[in-house]
Amino acid sequence: MSFAQHHIASLMGRMKLDALLFWSLENIRYLCGFTGSDGAFILTAQERIFLSDSRYEEQAKAEIQEATFEKYKKKIEGVARCLKAMKVRRLGFEASALTYESYERLKERLPRITLVSLTDQLTNLRIRKGTEEIGRIRQAIQIASDSFLDALPRLKSGAREKTVGDFLEIRMKRRGAESPGFPTIVASGPRGALPHGKPTDKAVERKDLVVVDFGARFQGYHSDETKTLVLGKPDSRQKEIYDLVRRAQDRAMKAIRPGASVRRIDAAARDVISRAGYGKFFGHGTGHGIGLAVHEPPTISPRGSGVVEAGMVFSVEPGIYLPGWGGVRLEDLVLVTEQGCEVLTYLSKDLKNNIV
Repeated sequence: MSFAQHHIASLMGRMKLDALLFWSLENIRYLCGFTGSDGAFILTAQERIFLSDSRYEEQAKAEIQEATFEKYKKKIEGVARCLKAMKVRRLGFEASALTYESYERLKERLPRITLVSLTDQLTNLRIRKGTEEIGRIRQAIQIASDSFLDALPRLKSGAREKTVGDFLEIRMKRRGAESPGFPTIVASGPRGALPHGKPTDKAVERKDLVVVDFGARFQGYHSDETKTLVLGKPDSRQKEIYDLVRRAQDRAMKAIRPGASVRRIDAAARDVISRAGYGKFFGHGTGHGIGLAVHEPPTISPRGSGVVEAGMVFSVEPGIYLPGWGGVRLEDLVLVTEQGCEVLTYLSKDLKNNIV
């Protein structure tokens, strides 16, 4: 029994549920293989049913695994009809994926069924990755990394941030990505102080630090990586900030092992930056899980909870952002192993290899 199967069986038994209703496309894809853009999935101890409309009938029949297909004309009505036919009495549902309007409509049509809201109970369903999942993440990394190297010669003085970002995304698609994993970030000079700076028509200039955050989506799975580059010889402050972030990232990676708390891993990076006097300029968490969603558990931050386990994949991405000056962020993806962690992304983060 897989981790997810055990998690679901335990949850249903503990909460005395007859069935689970899944609404989010990531969980639906994870549980039955459907890759389309609309549907619902009902799971009981004996049955697995995927429901959608006529647009996806042939696709669903070709994709879904160990599940039957049922067609509806209207989603809420079709799901309610199916649940009644299954004689469900106590139904758990994804509260974070179902809109309040949809919940009210479903509740109205199921007066004899107790609807049990599930939030935290399903949060960790996909938290540990299997061999196939890790393989797809590796392939997404390969596509994104090769595409970054394709785009690197275009990152020179006078180039527009948006031109570089657009070219990188085009290359990812041509190399086999379903799409970029998220909108590519290219932020140069003072704009590097924006952690999520969208590319603009600003021209990259000599001596600029340039933050490039990019990722690809392959067979549903994502990569995520950030490089910070320097155009020309770095000055003393650029070296100082870059070295601090690099040491913070290294400390965090050394703290990763099964059983380590997510807060301890975050603190390992944050302490390096704080002791140097830049703590208030590192405002986000040290990392986030990745898989079918770009951001998923675990959350590596001062407010995160729990410990890491073998099979988890997450980012390690400390940063320093100085308003009016710029920023440095370095991000790699790691896989937690029995001995510690394996760094999945492989483009160098050493400063000497990031001077262009």
